[in-house]
Amino acid sequence: MHKGNIERRTLILTLAAAALFAATPLTAQAQKYPDRPVRMILPFGAGGVADISSRVIADKLGEKLGQRFVVENMPGAGGITAANAAKSATPDGYTLALLTNGTAISVPLFKSLPFDPLKDFVPISTFGYFDCLFIVNSDSEFKTLADFVKTARAQPGKLNIGTITRGGTQNLTAELFKSTAGLNLEIVPFRTSPEAVIALLRKDVHMVIDFYAALKPGLSDNKTRALAWSGPHRSQALPTLPTAQEAGVKGFEVTSWNGLYAPAGTPPAVIATINKALREILADKDVKTRLLDLGIEARAGSPAEMDAQMRADIKKWGAVIEKAGIPQQ
Repeated sequence: MHKGNIERRTLILTLAAAALFAATPLTAQAQKYPDRPVRMILPFGAGGVADISSRVIADKLGEKLGQRFVVENMPGAGGITAANAAKSATPDGYTLALLTNGTAISVPLFKSLPFDPLKDFVPISTFGYFDCLFIVNSDSEFKTLADFVKTARAQPGKLNIGTITRGGTQNLTAELFKSTAGLNLEIVPFRTSPEAVIALLRKDVHMVIDFYAALKPGLSDNKTRALAWSGPHRSQALPTLPTAQEAGVKGFEVTSWNGLYAPAGTPPAVIATINKALREILADKDVKTRLLDLGIEARAGSPAEMDAQMRADIKKWGAVIEKAGIPQQ
């Protein structure tokens, strides 16, 4: 063989071997992942719905993948503290973050958000979806959401709706309901969900919009009554209750979600490993039952579906915030 051909062949083999060697650590890492505990950083405090549901999932992931998944609570406005901690971690799959529809709201709500959920993170899968409830006092004159809408239109400015702090998911759900139904009413913000419910029981507000878990105690003891779900279909938590669209508010739809993300640059094979485990976990009957008790419908999805959901919600809530005239924080 000609000397030049031999040298070229040697060079090609050397480069191929180098490329294979360079790829080996990443491949090996993905194959043995996880080989130590994994952090799951939450932008919420302990004891809430997101925390409880995340711990259910973390325990199941640990059983499925053979390593502990440790939940770390880092509450803070806009989820900034948690997101910053997660995005600055090594992108090796050992630090994960819970992002939510609240994250999508934070993008247009904050003047300068120190992280970009579309660039700084890669989606893995959703945990589940959960909707808001429209509730009234048990002795309210409004028996259906259609009754409430009819009165609000007949008597502009008379009715009001209680929600949590301005700019929260529940508050923006009320704003979207108001604009979609074309109503002239007041939206009254409270610091917490219990404060809004107390105002409803005292008849200081005519209706409250909040998540099922926060409203479940009052519904269980018949002090309040549910009128409708905010989502596109009835929730199995209260399967006989109609949606707002079924009640006549055409085009209105709000669904909240929690999803698991990883820092940008995390190996695709690691993402695939966690996604596969989540799909199996969220299909488990026991997990479905435990999450449904919190008002969450367990549902996994692909990273592409999760990305599309985040992008759509950023656009949707940006429009609601602008129309409502809510100042950026």
